[in-house]
Amino acid sequence: MRLMMVLYSIIATALAGSAVVAVLTAGYGTLWPIVIAAAAGAVLAVPVAWVVARQIS
Repeated sequence: MRLMMVLYSIIATALAGSAVVAVLTAGYGTLWPIVIAAAAGAVLAVPVAWVVARQIS
């Protein structure tokens, strides 16, 4: 669980940042698309971090 949380902090930052860049590149520069993209990246990072932590351990 501890490894997953450490990985989550890195993976969530990468996924949320990538999602925000994708939204901005698509031309959606208002608040809500950016917030939704960042939240989606953070939520998607939970199972990704879990899978990566299981593979490492």
